Amino acid sequence: MKRSLFVVLQLFSTWISVCAAPPNIVFFLSDDHSYPFLNCYGEQRLHTPNLDRLALEGMKFSRMFTAAPQCVPSRAAIMTGRSPVACRITRFSSPLPRDEITFPEILRREAGYYVGALGRSYHLDGSGRSPEITNKVFEENQMRTFAERFNFLEVNSQAETPAAIERFFDGRPVDAPYFLWVNYSDPHHPWTTGDNPPSPESIKVPGYLPDLPGIRQDLAAHISEIQNVDKEYGLALEIIKRCAGLENTVIFFMGDNGLALAGGKGSLYDPGLNVPFIAWSPGMIKDGSSSDVLLSGEDIAPTCLEMAGLKIPERISGVSFLPLLQSKNFVTERRYVFGERGPHGSAAFDKGVKASSIDYARCVRGKRYKLIYNHTPDREYSPVDSAGNPGWREMVAAFNTDRLEEKFVRRYFTSPRPVYELYDLQTDPDEMNNLYGKKEMADITLELKEALQRKMIEDFDYLALPIAPPPKGLKRKQELAARTNNFLKIDKNKDGKLDFDEFAGKRDPAEARLWFDVRDVNQDGFVSKEEYLSTDVKRPVGLK
Repeated sequence: MKRSLFVVLQLFSTWISVCAAPPNIVFFLSDDHSYPFLNCYGEQRLHTPNLDRLALEGMKFSRMFTAAPQCVPSRAAIMTGRSPVACRITRFSSPLPRDEITFPEILRREAGYYVGALGRSYHLDGSGRSPEITNKVFEENQMRTFAERFNFLEVNSQAETPAAIERFFDGRPVDAPYFLWVNYSDPHHPWTTGDNPPSPESIKVPGYLPDLPGIRQDLAAHISEIQNVDKEYGLALEIIKRCAGLENTVIFFMGDNGLALAGGKGSLYDPGLNVPFIAWSPGMIKDGSSSDVLLSGEDIAPTCLEMAGLKIPERISGVSFLPLLQSKNFVTERRYVFGERGPHGSAAFDKGVKASSIDYARCVRGKRYKLIYNHTPDREYSPVDSAGNPGWREMVAAFNTDRLEEKFVRRYFTSPRPVYELYDLQTDPDEMNNLYGKKEMADITLELKEALQRKMIEDFDYLALPIAPPPKGLKRKQELAARTNNFLKIDKNKDGKLDFDEFAGKRDPAEARLWFDVRDVNQDGFVSKEEYLSTDVKRPVGLK
């Protein structure tokens, strides 16, 4: 009787699991927002109570890295689960190719989700500031595709976003699961929308920036916009509660790339890629939990698909971290995350263009070490978006008058920049001391280059690979050295020549005889060292 009851309960539990409704998913994305710029990460000068509450009731992550330090390629990786290189969108002004499928499309097609995107531009239909010929090509080839991919698509100002959220829910079919992507403009440069900024004097200046009044001023303005994002998020959450409730709902909050200051947006240093990330779902995610596991922007797509009970397509290179959210064993944890940098904005290339507009670079990062591969190191460094701000202007002035600390001179004013940069993030979290080329770092350098080589090959990357073939002639020299050592080893009597027994060793006698006769060019019954090392030897006739 007890066994029968157990079987019935087990079957009922299985039925409930199968029939459970897929979760609603809300994905909030702030713009140009680096880790750790939220109060919940220890930045006490930030007033972010709504996002702090989200972290307190959910899980916060300290090692979420976007796939690129710019919004277009980063968002492409988030939506497709593939690197920007793999989905052919490293050029900032590109539209996402039609054959690159986004995970909301899969949710819509295979699980009946109502999917929408609203707020700041989603950035994946090509640049809105393109020249006439570019727009003509887009139109002729029907390359703007997102209106077809989503049920609901609006681009609106931050002030109009709350009303847009209501319109999204007005159009949602009753009881349909939904995916909603809410894009915010803040804290994108210029920093003009925030109010009640902290005093510049109270700011904690990160170690990768010099402590200058202009830097403090810029950070205060940037922080003010983060606080504005917090308020906007809190308002959006109340609307979602009112329109749909929060039962069976997963909320993600994430930055799309790093802050627009030196060493951040547009660079492959951690401040350009490492962003805040918080996940919330009562009943699935443990309250107040945290993780320092390496995550990539590529990992959002497979995680959402797995949450919806869907199969993850093979073409997705991201890794689902659903087990981590469920406090289960995370056996597929990453060893590395990767980043790419390509052109920014719609600038054309010319001799004097700076790295803020045109730069090509790749990076690989593990938990402790990071390798950056600069493919265009001759481009003069300049920060993306904020070169006209007080912070960078004061840095340039300090450099020009020899008042800038040497470590910042190396970081921002070395020209050309190094092709390779290697950092020990445990001892040098600000990435100021380049260890590339040091003998004691040879093994870790090779390990990271091999990981990057693999990623670049798998993604069909168009840049030159970091590990080149051996130089011409090197392989022959290595083979010659190996054969010389082998000759000395099998020349048992050390007379400088091999008789048949020495030559044959443990080889098949018939095969050894064929090779011996070919090698014994002068037919004296021995194989000399010169004959043994010769490459001008034809394969024996009769050898199978």
